[in-house]
Amino acid sequence: MTRKLKDVGLSIKRVQHHNHREINKRLRVLGISLVQWDTLRHISQQPNASMHDLALLTFQSDQAFGTLAIRMQKQGLIMKNNGRGRVITISLTNKGIEFQHLGNDIVEKVLAETFAPLGESQLKTLDTLLFQILNKL
Repeated sequence: MTRKLKDVGLSIKRVQHHNHREINKRLRVLGISLVQWDTLRHISQQPNASMHDLALLTFQSDQAFGTLAIRMQKQGLIMKNNGRGRVITISLTNKGIEFQHLGNDIVEKVLAETFAPLGESQLKTLDTLLFQILNKL
């Protein structure tokens, strides 16, 4: 019997929720959260992104991202820089770079544990199917 779409959607959400909780738990040793690590990751991938762009990338409002940026600046993870006009860009400090790399290892380990029950071909199929769905959104 085929599962209902709402049940499939709920399963996806449960896997994501599990990953978020586990990653947050393990990132605590660094004194950062998943949201902060994700911000560090996006800054490292797009070093000239504006605060608005980073808010979009991290699924936050501009106001929420501004508050997050203030906290991260106080922690010594990021620096605010004047961009063109009134645009403010963010860059990583040395500590931010270090925490982003340490966080990468933690996130990769959690994801490897989560997807361990799947073989390589199953994981590739899952990735292909999710990519296909995302391309239609």
